[in-house]
Amino acid sequence: MPLDLIKEQSRCIAHEIRNQVSICDVYCEIIKKHLTKNGIEDKSIDNAIDCIQKSVKMINNSLIDLKSLDNIKPSVCFTQNLTEESIRLAKVYTFDKKINIISNVKTNEKIYIDENKFLACLINLIKNAIEAIDMTGEIIVTANTQGDKAIVSVSNTGRPISQTAQKEIFNEGYTTKKTGSGLGLYICKNNLELQNAKLTLVQSTAKKTEFRIEVPIMK
Repeated sequence: MPLDLIKEQSRCIAHEIRNQVSICDVYCEIIKKHLTKNGIEDKSIDNAIDCIQKSVKMINNSLIDLKSLDNIKPSVCFTQNLTEESIRLAKVYTFDKKINIISNVKTNEKIYIDENKFLACLINLIKNAIEAIDMTGEIIVTANTQGDKAIVSVSNTGRPISQTAQKEIFNEGYTTKKTGSGLGLYICKNNLELQNAKLTLVQSTAKKTEFRIEVPIMK
């Protein structure tokens, strides 16, 4: 088993888990702000929040030990369920922003993919879209059909991606964020390709940025 392959898998898996674990940290911050706003003081709650946030940090530090290679577990899924679930899970990132996330499900196709990894990719795309919007904007998650392919796209009205970044955005290690790892879209693209799916940047202008996933429909 090549050491380089183990290292790459470990980094990719760690990144995906961090994205999900970060939701715990975001909710902790929401709870703290709610308590402060309402003048509530409760040592037990403060202790619980502190424990959760410390646990999140410990989990993130431990993720480097992951070595799993056989990590694609496909099953029968439906595009409508995936679209709606990804929106539900990603909405936490809109906290403190006025962003309208719209589900635009035109068709509900049956596809054979790894549900968790597909959802992780969609959540990552929505999260990126939220981060591209400074305060107010709109995100549309669309499920459609094109020939024998199911199409799931995520578009937003936030800041456009520069022409230079558009050429590099799927490359490992490339990022325009100050605290970014440059792994998010790289992992999404690779995981989808392992499932016979394709991730592309359709467009990025001052009016609209759109990413699209194409995946074969089950017959």
